[in-house]
Amino acid sequence: MVTMMRHKFSVLFVAALFAVSCASSNPDDPNAKAKRGAGVGAAAGAVVGAILGNQAGGAGKTGAVVGAIAGAAIGGAVGHRMDQQQKELQQIPGVEVSRPSEGEINVNLTNDILFDFNSAGLRLESQQTLRDLAANFQRYPDETIDVEGHTDNVGSVEYNQRLSENRAYTVKNFLVDQGVPGPRLTATGYGETRPKGDNNTPEGRQLNRRVEIHIRATSTS
Repeated sequence: MVTMMRHKFSVLFVAALFAVSCASSNPDDPNAKAKRGAGVGAAAGAVVGAILGNQAGGAGKTGAVVGAIAGAAIGGAVGHRMDQQQKELQQIPGVEVSRPSEGEINVNLTNDILFDFNSAGLRLESQQTLRDLAANFQRYPDETIDVEGHTDNVGSVEYNQRLSENRAYTVKNFLVDQGVPGPRLTATGYGETRPKGDNNTPEGRQLNRRVEIHIRATSTS
């Protein structure tokens, strides 16, 4: 019996993963992310549904089918919602937007845009960018938002750590002042520990002086 159950779960999971592969096979499909989200949701839903169905009295197959359908709908909805949000964020001047995973969007802002040299005070011209970001975050309330401050290696390690923390909290507090609920936001400074470029070049140091905002889906509604 145990062997048969494991075999059933394996078949269902492989079938669901095949659906993920099919859904993401066309890189030019503008709805590819939403389809992949649906496939991932189907895979997770199938396995969870089968387990719950078995615990409820052996109806693992029915539970897997129901779970796969529900998971596909949930995953597709989240993917579609974040596709739309990504498009809106890309219209905001002065930000770089990337999509590392189905349920995450990254927004990168260079410190040269946000702050004057060695300062944690926002430049006036950068505040409209943050207002636009805050308005976007309010339209998509089912997410957490992590604000990270980073620096180059000019100056002491201790100074750069404090500066990165102050800048991260400055951005977070500004977003809260614009109406983004505080519990959705975290702020962390990483100083010079996570460089993106070569600190031996001006171009590399500029890449390293940045604030990153990581948006992650938390709700499947």
